[in-house]
Order: sequence, then structure tokens, then C-alpha cells
Amino acid sequence: MMLVIILVLMFLSVSGLAYVAIRALQSGARNYSGVYAQETASAFEDLFLFIPARRVAELGWGLCGAVFLLVFLVAGGLQSVDKAMQAAIAGAVFALPVLRGPRLLLHILKARRLKKFNNQLVEALGAMSNSLKAGFSITQSFETIARDGENPIAQEFGALLQQTRVGVTFSDALDNLQERVGSDDLTLVCLAVETARQTGGNLTGIFEQIATTIRERFRIENRIQTLTAQGKLQGIVVGAMPLIIGAALMIVDPGMMIPFLRSMMGLAIVVIVGVLLTCGGLLIRKIVRIDV
Repeated sequence: MMLVIILVLMFLSVSGLAYVAIRALQSGARNYSGVYAQETASAFEDLFLFIPARRVAELGWGLCGAVFLLVFLVAGGLQSVDKAMQAAIAGAVFALPVLRGPRLLLHILKARRLKKFNNQLVEALGAMSNSLKAGFSITQSFETIARDGENPIAQEFGALLQQTRVGVTFSDALDNLQERVGSDDLTLVCLAVETARQTGGNLTGIFEQIATTIRERFRIENRIQTLTAQGKLQGIVVGAMPLIIGAALMIVDPGMMIPFLRSMMGLAIVVIVGVLLTCGGLLIRKIVRIDV
């Protein structure tokens, strides 16, 4: 009788824990497919990439499922029940971080777009300065860049002008432009424009000075990149060596590597190596990354 009671209590405890875990997973999945996907899709819209939130969620779940399946098969999840449990745990450990894949892609695209925008801003300032010298207003100068410039600066200036046409004040449109682009150089330009509009001033000379300052900063940044290139290359080589050696051993002697990857100790070592490589890469990035 006592044994039956113990078994019933154990069953109820396990069932309760499973229920709580399933509800937590369901809540997390709903938040990911809803709030996270919507925020990521809105951030993509700032880059003029109009991707539905549903597609963002599908991309994240697809990458997660692919990584889970790959790790599950490599870890020998089809051999036995015990191996299946171990492989499922290993697959979840490797797959869950992949859910951040769309946001990582967003950061990469945003950084590339920002760099391109800053490079175009220097030429745009020269063109706007010439337009002001020819007697154009500041709004007409922005229209010139939006009409004749290249993306992304033409898109951003075009969005600013579109906002002013629908009733947004020029100051608010400038603030929205700064928040959307996130460029320190653009912030300096917007402050100069707003100050000149309120107090008066020679915007042509200000634009030329800002363009000169940005060019000098680019020159210093290029010099720093040249001096830190060796450290970056060393970090890439050191970080890639374990992966290359592991892939080579998998090809040369799979009979040794497959049992290693299918054991809990082997998977734990792989996780530890991944964590250490990540920490080392972040440390090297912190050392060689110098803000100007």
C-alpha cells in the first residue's frame, strides 16, 4: 500500500513538473512568435526591409529546428532511449541560442547600412553646401539628395521629407531621422541644421567643416584598423583552429570522433570549448575595437 502511494505521488509530481514545463515552453513560444518577431520586423522596417513578423518567426524556428536535428543525429539520438534523451538535451542546448538568429542578422545588416550611410553623408554634405550657395533652402537641399543620391541616404532623406509633407514639423522629422539611423555624424548635422534654423548662421561653412571632421575621423579609423588587423587575424585563426581540427578528425578518423560526440562527457567538452572560444573572441574584440 505504501509503495502504491509513493508511486502515485511520484507520478503526480512528475506530471505537475511536466505540465509546468510545457506551459512555460508554450508561453515562451507565443512570446517569441508574437512580441519578439514583431519587434524584429519593426526593426527591419527601419532598414526599409519590410518582412512580416510571421516570416521572422518562421526563420527563427526553422534555424532552431535544423540545428536541433543536426545535433540530435550527430549525438546518436536514434540508437537507444538513453541516447535519445542525451541527444535531445544537447540539441536543445545548441538550438535555443539560434532563435536569436534573426536579431543577429538585423544587427549585421544595420551595421553595414550605417557604415554605408556615413560614407555617403560626406558627399551629401558637400552637395548640400553647394545647393545652399546656389540659393536653395535647406529643405530643397534635402530634396536634392533624396532625388539624386543613392540608397540608403536617399531613402532616409526621402522619409524625412515625406514626414514633413504629412504635417510633421521639420524638427520632429529630424529627431525621427536621428533615431531611425543611429549615426553620430548625422546627429551632428541635425544639431547644426536645427541651431542654424533657430539662431541663424552660415550653414555652408558648417557643412564643409563637418565633412572635413568626418573625413579625418575616417582616416583615423582606417589607420586603427590597419594597426589592429594582426590581432583580429590571430583571433580568427585561434578561434577557427578547434573547429578545423575537429572537422579534419571527423573526416580522417570518424570511428574515434563519433563515439566522443555521442557521449555526455564529449558533449560537455564541446559546450565548454564553445563557451571559452566565445569569451576569447569577445575579449579580443574588446581589445582591438577602439572608438574614435
